[in-house]
Amino acid sequence: MPVITLPDGSQRSFDAPITVAELAADIGPGLAKAAVAGRVDGRLVDTSHRIEGDAEAAIVTGRDEDGLEIIRHSTAHLLAQAVKQLFPSAQVTIGPVIEDGFYYDFAFDRAFTPEDLAAIEQRMAELAEADQPVHREVMGRDEAVAFFRGMGEEYKARIIEDIPAEETLSIYGQGDFKDLCRGPHVPRTGLLKAFKLTKVAGAYWRGDARNEQLQRIYGTAWPDAKQLKAYLTRLEEAEKRDHRRIGRDMDLFSIQDDAGGGLVFWHPRGARIRRVMEDYWREQHTKHGYELLFTPHIALEDLWHTSGHTDFYRESMYKPMEEDGQPYQLKPMNCPFHVLVYKDRLRSYRELPMRWAELGTVYRHEMSGALHGLMRVRGFTQDDAHVFCREEQIEAEVLRVLDLTLEMLGDFGFTQFEVNLSTRPEKAVGSDEIWDKATVALKGALERKGLEYILDAGGGAFYGPKIDLKIEDAIGRKWQCSTIQLDFNLPERFDMEYVAASGERRRPIMIHRALLGSLERFFGILIEHYEGRFPAWLAPVQAMVMNITDRQAEYVESAVKTLVNQGFRVEADLRNEKIGFKIREHTVQKVPFLLVAGDREVEAGLLAVRSRSGEDLGSMSIDQVGNFLAAEVAKRGRSVMED
Repeated sequence: MPVITLPDGSQRSFDAPITVAELAADIGPGLAKAAVAGRVDGRLVDTSHRIEGDAEAAIVTGRDEDGLEIIRHSTAHLLAQAVKQLFPSAQVTIGPVIEDGFYYDFAFDRAFTPEDLAAIEQRMAELAEADQPVHREVMGRDEAVAFFRGMGEEYKARIIEDIPAEETLSIYGQGDFKDLCRGPHVPRTGLLKAFKLTKVAGAYWRGDARNEQLQRIYGTAWPDAKQLKAYLTRLEEAEKRDHRRIGRDMDLFSIQDDAGGGLVFWHPRGARIRRVMEDYWREQHTKHGYELLFTPHIALEDLWHTSGHTDFYRESMYKPMEEDGQPYQLKPMNCPFHVLVYKDRLRSYRELPMRWAELGTVYRHEMSGALHGLMRVRGFTQDDAHVFCREEQIEAEVLRVLDLTLEMLGDFGFTQFEVNLSTRPEKAVGSDEIWDKATVALKGALERKGLEYILDAGGGAFYGPKIDLKIEDAIGRKWQCSTIQLDFNLPERFDMEYVAASGERRRPIMIHRALLGSLERFFGILIEHYEGRFPAWLAPVQAMVMNITDRQAEYVESAVKTLVNQGFRVEADLRNEKIGFKIREHTVQKVPFLLVAGDREVEAGLLAVRSRSGEDLGSMSIDQVGNFLAAEVAKRGRSVMED
């Protein structure tokens, strides 16, 4: 007689073993209809799973995070089933869940077309409408290899061959389709009600560019049509904000094929924004007690052996170059360079904490298929800094970093965050004592700042616990930018020391921290956050001064010169075009303020001021315009005029 304890603490007794589906029906018909899986004693299971004895159990629906993932994984199987029905010669490979959706890779002898995608989606809808039951069976490894090879599914058979021979595998079937999967899956296809195929892309077998190319069909799935519609609306909004298109339209940056993928060329207008970002970054770090460093782009490969990068990070590093019979390595990170500066001489406890910051350009070996505009590149400038401190200084230093992080992100216009605290993983360096002290210090800093956080138990780096901040942009997307990581590993590997007050030698604690991440990626986020409508302090052109006729040209040039001398990025448009045309063009270029001079303005020594949103801000003298622009610049991103 199993006794089932439900999440609310209530209990239900049964005369015999019971399935998760039967438990859901016993609780209520609505729950039974919505159930996609169950959680029994903490383990996700199919609704067909039998509960043999006393257990803690919960019914999982599409409203749950786990339920949503199951719906998406099941929809990936639905996609594969539809493809196999429409294109029998296509071979299936893998179909995992990803953020907001899923994909499935296929080997097929021609490229899938948009028409194919529409037909596949229609067949998926028909299969879902048929409400086919989904069933699970178990096979041995060798039996499963023979089964899929017999079906002509060579890729699936090769996947299974890599699984240890003694393992038992689960096979999920629906209608005429069967696939290898750990599960669980929805009990019937009718629960897959809201999905959309989004695109086709290339992919390599096993993610290796040396292997054959496959086709990857992406899709999204949600518990209901309302959530799907909201997501598709967000996708449309994200497409409007695509930094690659806006960057091209505003002439901010480019990726040049002649130079190679993943390498960013900052155009003059984009470089103006970068200069503002860098100047602000240096100003803030200096104000907060950091010294600035400059370090080389390469170093002997032995340095990266000592740091451990060649052991743990080799796949992301470029091959060494030979010089004077010794291998040199492009730097993937700045950390070992800062360590070398620290080790240049013996340090005293009186010198700690030491705060060193650098805008250091690093190089990462990224697969060409992973490159994406400014968001994933091969060469980028890291907003990097390291703090070397004593154990008892950790909380105070982390608090200082949090203060600086929130101030800087706020100035760029980000005020909503998700904070994660990641603690010791199973494999880690450093004693339990120092891990405990460090974790308590991170918690203390977060609590003193009043920041709510999500605890990621076991999610820390092997070398120390960390805090990660995700910023939320204008359309609700979260971006990982800021990270604060404690490190007990590099001080040990490099034999770093300081002389304590007692005269003994001790190891410092190293704090890695990046606030913006990389300048390139953060710039891409800014473009999409503001949709190119940068606040005045960041805009490449803060104001455009325009004449109505040639009679005002000299006055406009004088006004521009005055404002430029005051430090503003102001330009003149003296073209022989109608003023309405000029205004429209510079509005499209997202210039924050448009200043117009006609005969009346010249006579009165004024400029007519309007915002890019079309708001008439009245006429101002040139001095008043300077004061107005200064006030707008001072707001930074915290109070942007509505566009």
